[in-house]
Amino acid sequence: MNIVCLDMEGVLVPEIWIAFSEASGIPELRRTTRDEPDYDKLMRWRLGILKEHGLGLPEIQRTIARIDPLPGAKEFLDELRTLTQVIILSDTFEEFAKPLMEKLNWPTIFCNSLEVADSGEITGYRMRCQQSKLTTVKALQSIGYDTIAAGDSYNDLGMIQAGKAGFLFKSTEKIKADHPELPAYEEFGDLLGAIRAVL
Repeated sequence: MNIVCLDMEGVLVPEIWIAFSEASGIPELRRTTRDEPDYDKLMRWRLGILKEHGLGLPEIQRTIARIDPLPGAKEFLDELRTLTQVIILSDTFEEFAKPLMEKLNWPTIFCNSLEVADSGEITGYRMRCQQSKLTTVKALQSIGYDTIAAGDSYNDLGMIQAGKAGFLFKSTEKIKADHPELPAYEEFGDLLGAIRAVL
């Protein structure tokens, strides 16, 4: 039995923090897990910048409402879900992901949650578990699934390397150069073909 595990941001939808960086005019918020492997460090840094500028969840959600999935992402997911089970494993937050999941026809997503004050200030966050993507893939394997994974960032490498098959998708030149053993694709049709070949 197979199950496909996909990253969300950079793979199915644009990077939320980059979109918010552009909307808010704060270039420092462009930094993502493609740049910083330590997610906890990255999030603490982001929350510090938001606090410094007096920005919170409502402002970010207004930006997210204007984000559409990457061209072809919904069609890719719809077709993939006719072939096998699919779970999106993301380090994003429920409060960010929900409107995007609606635009993708409500696929299953495992992600984290934010701690938000009544004022809208994001005061913290709760990770679902440590190394959530790799931990989830190992848990799925422990109940009889063969996992196939695709992602674009440092925090996807664990789940990509741990499965029956794994792929980089729309990744950076540095990550592709560091991991030449991982097949890398740029187009949804090519990724779908690669997944189909190992199902």
